[in-house]
Parts: sequence; structure tokens; C-alpha cells
Amino acid sequence: MIDDVDRKHLRRCVDLAAEAVRTGNDPFGSVLVSAAGKVLFEDHNQIAGGDPTQHPEFAIARWAAVNMSGEERAAATVYTSGEHCPMCAAAHGWVGLGRIVYASSSEQLVKWLGELGVASSPVRPLPIDEVIEGVEAEGPVEEFSAELRQLHAGYHAKVGTAGRLA
Repeated sequence: MIDDVDRKHLRRCVDLAAEAVRTGNDPFGSVLVSAAGKVLFEDHNQIAGGDPTQHPEFAIARWAAVNMSGEERAAATVYTSGEHCPMCAAAHGWVGLGRIVYASSSEQLVKWLGELGVASSPVRPLPIDEVIEGVEAEGPVEEFSAELRQLHAGYHAKVGTAGRLA
């Protein structure tokens, strides 16, 4: 069940997604929160440098693998502006992170990008639970949908429909 604490962290993810767009990156932002409620790590998409694997969820998994025990990772929550792609979901599963809460779903993103005429991704947009078994994943949270769609529209208006900086 999504509560006010979840909404607060999702709000930060959406703000990070907006920062990503301002820096020439796809609008995605993520936050890692400990079981005690402490923000441990946050990041936004960093693909503008040319590496399409620089997703914030993947960065969280790498950071958590180095800086947290297995027990701490399992008890943590990853908040993200968009549902994990299969690469990020796999990384999440491999390092044993806990709950995932996302503001927008992969299904919503596919729809929005189709409406914007953006070329489809080379990676199938699988739901998290088709990549990781037994993970608690909650979303989408509709109150963020219009803002996130607008961030995607703004980003693709800048970079074109190929989905990357020219």
C-alpha cells in the first residue's frame, strides 16, 4: 500500500527525473532508502555521456552491493520515477534489494512514447515481476503520471524521436 512516506520519496524521484532532463538525460530518477527510513543513495539517468546502461536503478544496485550487507539490502526500498527496465530489474534481483515502488509503469511509458512517435527500445519492456521472482513491487502511482509524461515529451522534443541526443 502506497503511503505518504512513499509519496515523499517518489516526489524526490520525479524531481531527479526533471534534473535528468535539464542535464540532457532521459527523465528517470531513483532513491534508495534504508529500513530505518534514511536516504542512502540517489541518482538520475546519466546516458547523455553515451553509455545507455547508466540508469539510476542500476547505479543503486552497484552501490548497494558494495556498501550494504545482504540483510540491509533485503530490507531497503528502491523508489523510482519509472518501473525498472529488465536490465535494472535483473541487477536489483542479483544484489537482493527489497521492495520497489515506482511512479510510472513500463506500460505507461510505452504508451507515452508511442504517442510521441519515439522509436521503440531495443529491450522488451517487461514488468518487474517477469524478471525478478518474489519481489514486492508497487506502482504506478497515478498522481505523478501527467508530470512524468510531460517530462518525457519535453526530453524527446529536445532530442528527437530516435530517443537519444543527436
